[in-house]
Amino acid sequence: MSTLYQLTADYMELLELAEDPDIDEQAFLDTLEGIEGALEDKADNYAKVIRNLEADAAACDAESKRLRNKKQTIENNIKRMKSALQFAMQTTGKTKFKTTLFSFGIRKNPPSVVIDAANVRDFPEQYVIESEPVLDKKALKDALKAGEDMTGLCHLEQSESLSIR
Repeated sequence: MSTLYQLTADYMELLELAEDPDIDEQAFLDTLEGIEGALEDKADNYAKVIRNLEADAAACDAESKRLRNKKQTIENNIKRMKSALQFAMQTTGKTKFKTTLFSFGIRKNPPSVVIDAANVRDFPEQYVIESEPVLDKKALKDALKAGEDMTGLCHLEQSESLSIR
């Protein structure tokens, strides 16, 4: 069986033959049918491989989600256990001790800022970080489709992709 590149080259050669007025029509049609069948078989095989790869990618996504959930469960268990141990140490007054394997202690964390105001605009300007503006591509697309002139700013671009059903 020919490679996809060979089939493409065969089609290019067939195009050249199609422009030759001296070519026998039946020979041309037989050659065309032979190449079409080969391309269709190759396309079927490509589609099978693509479907398998898509299934593998979906399985990887599912496994990734399962592992993320498992990680989150483990991290939540760690937080619960640390919280329970800290509560027990504080309740009993044993805030620092050593065992044969570990050293335990309750320490103060660095201070963190807690925002009490409901609106960022209540703060003096020097404490506010302005973020970069973000374009609304959906609104731009709708405006361009409606005929709004945005020459030099943006444009619609139509691409193509392979569809396998």
